[in-house]
Amino acid sequence: MRPVSVEHGGVTPAVPAHPESLQLHSFRGRFWLALLASLLLVTPCVWHRRIEAGDLGSHTYNAWLAQLIEKGQAPGLITVRQWENVLVDLALLHATRTFGFATGEKIVVASCALLFFWGTFAFVAAAADYPPWFLAPAMAMLTYGYAFNLGFLNYCVSLGLACAGLAVVWQRRAKPGSWLACAVLAFFAMLAHPIGFLFLLGMVGYRFSREMLPARWKWLVPLAAVGGFAVLRLVLAHQRVWQVDWSRERPFYFYTGADQLILYGQRYETLSFIALVFGVVCFIAGSVVRGKQRFSTQVFLSLELYAVAFLAIALLPENLRPSANSGWIGLLVSRLTVITAIFGLCVLASLRPRIWQFAGFSALALVYFSFLYADTGWLNRLESNAETALAALPPGTRVIPTIVPPRDWRAQFIGHLAERACIGRCFAYSNYEAPTAQFRVRVSPLGSPLVTSSNDDSEDMAGGDYEVQDTDPPLKQLYQCDLHDLTKLCLHDLQPGETTGAHMLRVE
Repeated sequence: MRPVSVEHGGVTPAVPAHPESLQLHSFRGRFWLALLASLLLVTPCVWHRRIEAGDLGSHTYNAWLAQLIEKGQAPGLITVRQWENVLVDLALLHATRTFGFATGEKIVVASCALLFFWGTFAFVAAAADYPPWFLAPAMAMLTYGYAFNLGFLNYCVSLGLACAGLAVVWQRRAKPGSWLACAVLAFFAMLAHPIGFLFLLGMVGYRFSREMLPARWKWLVPLAAVGGFAVLRLVLAHQRVWQVDWSRERPFYFYTGADQLILYGQRYETLSFIALVFGVVCFIAGSVVRGKQRFSTQVFLSLELYAVAFLAIALLPENLRPSANSGWIGLLVSRLTVITAIFGLCVLASLRPRIWQFAGFSALALVYFSFLYADTGWLNRLESNAETALAALPPGTRVIPTIVPPRDWRAQFIGHLAERACIGRCFAYSNYEAPTAQFRVRVSPLGSPLVTSSNDDSEDMAGGDYEVQDTDPPLKQLYQCDLHDLTKLCLHDLQPGETTGAHMLRVE
């Protein structure tokens, strides 16, 4: 299929956007190239002893709890059947039971990274009508971006599956078999996370509503989409059932998609800004090269989708809570910029690729993964110290970790590595998954001696605001005890009336 350009309300053939001289077309369908890309992609899953990805530690810990529940060794805890937010947890349960926790976790997380990368690659290729190999380094950075490093693996997998589903039906006149494949992928996207499922449904509706309208009325589709998000904002702002938090760490224009590269400190912010500027330069260069030739429909549609996603981000809240007793649907905007970034990649892929663009993104990726290697190595040292501190405890000890990141880190969920360090040794009494009722492992109505049954108490324990009660079991606090070396950890016996913040290190 050749690119086309919009002219006088119709479409006319345009000059192909991708020259033979670049020879990127020769990569199409090459098994060995895909294999090499996959091997490079999973390197961050094996370059340290453990994979450091925020909430991953909690998911692996709860896979262990699920195994204890099956054996009848976790009083007060139950597993429930659910159809969303569960795919990665089930994979962790079976993989760790078969291969052990270290190997099983690596297999699952590497599979998640591959699903996201190749799903995104397939969608961008379908949107640009060309395999975007020159953007592979940028896609690799996005794969291991903010959402991954916070441990939102169900979310990442759902987006990867949704992108794969879109890829098979994106072109016109998709065959019945393609729609069947899309439906299967939609089902598994739902099992992983509802956002990916809703993204797939919304994009299918958007794409084919737009196709049914004549050229002069296609603007109604993006207008309706943005209007829908505006109405949703008004409804959320004026209803009194859900708790809604509109606060964000940055202004709305910060969330361009490049923000997914900001993780563990100021240097990531600088790199993110450079990546954004380089992407803009690539777009301008592609626009200038075209001269008077009009953009193809692929470019127009990708720009339109990016604009809609950017405006949707500006209208949505950061955190939602359906009820006072449930857990928060947190960091909604911060994670949704993955979709904005994917649309940005579609824009660049729809323009004329150049070798210097591949070289530029490769250089950025090299710097990014060098930073990531160093910072996840630091987290590995922290977890080793947690394992050492917890190893001497009697089996079954209840522990409350109060571990905080350096003050300039955007990725905040590092305390969950202590939960993984507890596997086979102790119980993380503050573990948040069971009391939120959003995951398979839950606290029974009668409560459990192994974990708090209150979501608010769980948050207060980790945040340093919980006052120990006489009815609580004996509790140990695992905390950082050296302001000059945040990887150094100590244990403290918590007493009734004492708060978990009394010995918590405050990083200013």
